[in-house]
Amino acid sequence: MAKKKSKYICDTCGYESSGWLGKCPSCSEWNSFREEIDEPPVSRGGIRRIVLTGINDIRADGSERMETGIGEMNRVLGGGLVKGSIVLVGGDPGIGKSTVLLQLCKKAVTPGEILYISGEESLAQLGIRARRLGVVSDKLKIAAETDLESIVDCIEDIKPSIAIIDSIQTVYSSRIPSVPGSATQIRNSTLAFMETAKKLDVSIFLVGHVTKEGSLAGPKILEHMVDTVLYFEGDRSNNFRILRAVKNRFGSTNEIGVFEMTNSGLEEVSNPSAMMLSGRNNDACGSCVIPTLEGTRPVLVEIQALVCASAYAVPRRMSTGIDQNRATMLTGVLEKVMGIMMGNCDVYVNAAGGIKVVEPACDLAIVCSIASSFKGKPVDKNAVIMGEIGLTGEVRAVSNVEKRIKEAEKMGFEYAVVPAENAKAASKAAETIEIVAVRDARQALDAIFVTHIGMGGKNER
Repeated sequence: MAKKKSKYICDTCGYESSGWLGKCPSCSEWNSFREEIDEPPVSRGGIRRIVLTGINDIRADGSERMETGIGEMNRVLGGGLVKGSIVLVGGDPGIGKSTVLLQLCKKAVTPGEILYISGEESLAQLGIRARRLGVVSDKLKIAAETDLESIVDCIEDIKPSIAIIDSIQTVYSSRIPSVPGSATQIRNSTLAFMETAKKLDVSIFLVGHVTKEGSLAGPKILEHMVDTVLYFEGDRSNNFRILRAVKNRFGSTNEIGVFEMTNSGLEEVSNPSAMMLSGRNNDACGSCVIPTLEGTRPVLVEIQALVCASAYAVPRRMSTGIDQNRATMLTGVLEKVMGIMMGNCDVYVNAAGGIKVVEPACDLAIVCSIASSFKGKPVDKNAVIMGEIGLTGEVRAVSNVEKRIKEAEKMGFEYAVVPAENAKAASKAAETIEIVAVRDARQALDAIFVTHIGMGGKNER
């Protein structure tokens, strides 16, 4: 009898090696290799004939989507849950993954039943949580199981509209000689669920654990196999949660859903701008408001900056919710173009509310908030600021300025500092808000402080 060969697989990224390694050369994780038997592939016993279908014969009118009953999740999914799709939901422990999926079991509009498989809780524990969240539904069937073959058989017997697996790391197959949570087990389980979803037209949610770096645990191929990857963002000490799609085969990856954690579960936030600006100190130095875009949704975000004398030989440059390299670059632009020397000062920049701002339209707000903190002059509380800044200090145009202006008007702001190239479009969209157009950072700083803004009407400054 031939001796079985073994291989070593990294639990973090799925890297394969013929021998054990202390450090993974792919993801640099230590002590992550597990030995597994290298089984030869099993022949399927024949060749299946491919059935061809004309592209014009496929119905794609949106009728293949199901209503989840949660508006913010519908937005992130691209209009609803696609039948036969697999959605991977990741996030930190306690962030609300299981909570929102259990609420979906109550609110989803489906033709068939909903199956909830828990591999981490007993039926009694799951029942306690369901009663706390007020989840009562005749369509909901629950089970506590971790065996892959048993779960797949249950799905094939019931043929539910939606199946939820909480979590994929707890599911294992007894046919594979490796422990639950290993790269091989996760890959095999996901493949089995993918085949079941496509064959039975069942939409499946998979809950995934994350590593200490915040990425989904398990092999990277897991994210490539599923149709949609959703991440829950936020701090457990903060009541607000942001649901973001980082992959979506059936919709945009730019949309976000905003929730608030309450005693009765996750509640949708219909007006994120009001939530982001709640608790704002209007008269504080170093505070600016930027109308940012998250997909098609405009959201007003407060950009805060703190400039103070440094106690270190090398001053610190730190940011939260904003790319640190970009904040450092904009600090350099301030020093070179505006002559605001901060070589002996620490600079801290923060996007309030726990949101991450990645678009370049926030550049002007970052520069203005840093200058405001350095000079000790507050920015007018009724002003919003937008614009991208180049290395020579010029202010460049931003996209969808009309949506940004309308959102600022809805929230009661009176002035909008915009790039000169956007002035015409902004003036057409404005009804009650005053447009202040600027061409460079120096003009913007002259316009934002309380003693200057509001004096130029809709003229370019």
